[in-house]
Amino acid sequence: MTPSPRNLAATAAAYDAIAVRYAEFVQGELDGVPLERAVLAAFAEYVRASGGGLVAELGCGEGRIAAHLAGLGLDVLGIDLSPALTRIARATRPGLRFAVGSMHALPLPDGALAGAVSWYSVIHAEPEDLPAYFAEFARVLRPGGQLLIAFLEAVGEPPTRYDHTVTPAYRWPADDLSALAADAGFAEVGRMSREARAGERFRRGHLLMHAAG
Repeated sequence: MTPSPRNLAATAAAYDAIAVRYAEFVQGELDGVPLERAVLAAFAEYVRASGGGLVAELGCGEGRIAAHLAGLGLDVLGIDLSPALTRIARATRPGLRFAVGSMHALPLPDGALAGAVSWYSVIHAEPEDLPAYFAEFARVLRPGGQLLIAFLEAVGEPPTRYDHTVTPAYRWPADDLSALAADAGFAEVGRMSREARAGERFRRGHLLMHAAG
């Protein structure tokens, strides 16, 4: 199922409207969260071990995670639905490449990527649309390519809609996300969860997977 153009437009418009404030708010996001830095470092190591190559951050916002991945020695491209956030990313991180695009129709050829990171970006997808996103991730990753998904966990609950600060979003059980990814041809390598810190509402989840092949 193709995601609704209306939903995609609404998400892009919501982030466009607060792009400057959002970019300021998320600066320093990785400070004080060693588990997140560790899972990103593990992803980078898996990419290098599988031969290296282009990595895309899908839903990159203003580029903070793309920049961190570049600092880990990866060749990174950032892609985001919001033109305003993409402009900020290009202006503030001129050494990196950024493009406007949707995660369900990425501007990349088949098998172009050695790795892909979706850092809290699939949370805005309607549950029925997630298979299309995972199928697109599988299309652009080469066999054996690495995929890292960060999300907000629903523990002991089904996928649960909540009022995100910017636009509606969902929390997901890690097992459900892993199963959807498996349906698209991904095999789970490992997962990391951590409890919410002060000022955070929900538990954070991370799934590291590789593409079949």
